[in-house]
Amino acid sequence: MKPSTSADPFIKTAALFTVAVTFFYLGKHWSNRSQQQLIFFTTTTTTDQISISPNFNKFFNISAIINPNQTPETVKIKKSGVLNEDGTMSDEFEVGEFDPDFVDEAQSDVKDNSNDEVKLKVKKFELCKGSMSEYIPCLDNVDEIRKLESVERGERFERHCPVEEKRFNCLVPAPKGYREPIPWPRSRDEVWYSNVPHTRLVEDKGGQNWIRRDKNKFKFPGGGTQFIHGADQYLDHISKMVPDITFGQNIRVALDVGCGVASFGAYLLSRNVITMSVAPKDIHENQIQFALERGVPAMVAAFATRRLLYPSQAFDLIHCSRCRINWTRDDGILLLEANRMLRAGGYFVWAAQPVYKHEQNLEEQWEEMINLTTRLCWKFLKKDGYVAIWQKPFDNSCYLNREAETKPPLCDITEDPDNIWYVNLKACISQLPENGYGVNLTKWPARLQTSPDRLQSIKLDALLSRKELFKAESKYWNEVIASYVRAYRWKTMRLRNVIDMRAGFGGFAAALIDQNLDSWVMNVVPVSGPNTLPVIYDRGLIGVMHDWCESFDTYPRTYDLLHASYLLSVEKKRCNVSSIMLEMDRILRPGGHVYIRDSLSIMDELLEIAKAIGWQATLRDTAEGPHASYRILVCDKLIPHG
Repeated sequence: MKPSTSADPFIKTAALFTVAVTFFYLGKHWSNRSQQQLIFFTTTTTTDQISISPNFNKFFNISAIINPNQTPETVKIKKSGVLNEDGTMSDEFEVGEFDPDFVDEAQSDVKDNSNDEVKLKVKKFELCKGSMSEYIPCLDNVDEIRKLESVERGERFERHCPVEEKRFNCLVPAPKGYREPIPWPRSRDEVWYSNVPHTRLVEDKGGQNWIRRDKNKFKFPGGGTQFIHGADQYLDHISKMVPDITFGQNIRVALDVGCGVASFGAYLLSRNVITMSVAPKDIHENQIQFALERGVPAMVAAFATRRLLYPSQAFDLIHCSRCRINWTRDDGILLLEANRMLRAGGYFVWAAQPVYKHEQNLEEQWEEMINLTTRLCWKFLKKDGYVAIWQKPFDNSCYLNREAETKPPLCDITEDPDNIWYVNLKACISQLPENGYGVNLTKWPARLQTSPDRLQSIKLDALLSRKELFKAESKYWNEVIASYVRAYRWKTMRLRNVIDMRAGFGGFAAALIDQNLDSWVMNVVPVSGPNTLPVIYDRGLIGVMHDWCESFDTYPRTYDLLHASYLLSVEKKRCNVSSIMLEMDRILRPGGHVYIRDSLSIMDELLEIAKAIGWQATLRDTAEGPHASYRILVCDKLIPHG
């Protein structure tokens, strides 16, 4: 009898299934025993071998730049980077997909208590009295200023912050008749009188082409004390004096000292130069308020007894036009501070009466300036009319070849020129890095996306290549800003003056430029994290160091957008979150916006504080969806009526 074949398929299928199950369990058993170790297969011998990865059980923290408070497990290695095929280490690589889930989760070590049934209620904040409409807490602390032993060096213009129990706990009001600011670029030339209702500058400087009042507006003709024919003509004059001063190429970041209403910086913007315009809150106390109302980068700052809050080698050009600073006093201590902030090979432009007036006391001041700059090894380039220009050396060779006992001396080699938070001035010359960091920068705009040499000097708990961190941060923020532009229609919003409250390497600001948003960004590096300011300036951006447990050095109502990424969950360990948010409200323009990207665990508290302030607040999911461990709190500040 011929055997039946109908059962053959069944028998074959059963046998195949048995073999598959057997191999599955063997594989699972082997996998469990090996703990899913990384393996590399080698071909150096005739027999197959496997070897355990040297990275087994080691963890690498690539988010240290975003959360400097983490204390990850560290591994000592000689050099970091990416392994080439031949086994050599390199930091030349392509950045692949960057997982924002991983970054944002790593940014905060606050536990997610979103399932807790704790409901926080915050009492509604009241309006401050009307006399506080221009209140700057750390600069208007009359009680502390009265206690100063001396004010002859400008100490009263420096920061004197109230203690925590005396901090303001109310909403700083807008002046009566406040209106939505005129949008940029019209605001460069005119602003509403009702928004900055002060005529002192008109009365004092009306004949110098700074500012004039025209009915319900202030208008800015574009002049200044030393450039009454207009800022554009003045800038052309500087370029003709020294052809190597190519605005928008090798000159990208400038400092304007004693800036007036910041017309110098306003007109440099059209030449692709961003200027940090600074002035003290002195008798012309509203200079910076006018500058920011115009939409020009500016902040209150004074050359007095402490270092300014900008890093060494920050500015390609420093400008002083009748800035009323005695640069030669106290062994040149103030010019030495300018020297610290001036980039190697950078330019110092001085337009003042001693340059061109032939009066005995002014000629003596000119000789003192020439003598001091010579001892600082600055090269005197040219004097033409009322403008004189010097250039800082590119290295330390001139300093080291000076005669013994020449003053001012070099600062001690251990002195950190980037240590700037409440640091007193010293009458010594900050040495340039021996490795040449800060000198060899690419021209703008390539400078924005080029990782600078000083990236390697930032103190980070990071084991991977800093170039990788730099590229990853840039890619991450480009994707985030692109999503904001799509989802929140940023290009239809008035976003001129922007603060990134925790700036990292400046990736957020760079992304705004890449997206062609007509805005500028004040990059703030908190004192609670690594000092990344040198990288920000080397990229061609501006910024400042600050402690958000204190008040920021700006007038009320001066920013359109405040952006805070994983800031509040970090600073909550140091100070009261509601105090930080009240300060945010103080500096935010009515009609402005707040974007807080942070851990889900803190969002309930932030939402309640936002409502108590009176913001229109909405808690939104990110692109990663509702199960992500973080959210975005989007807030809008209403424009007052009447």
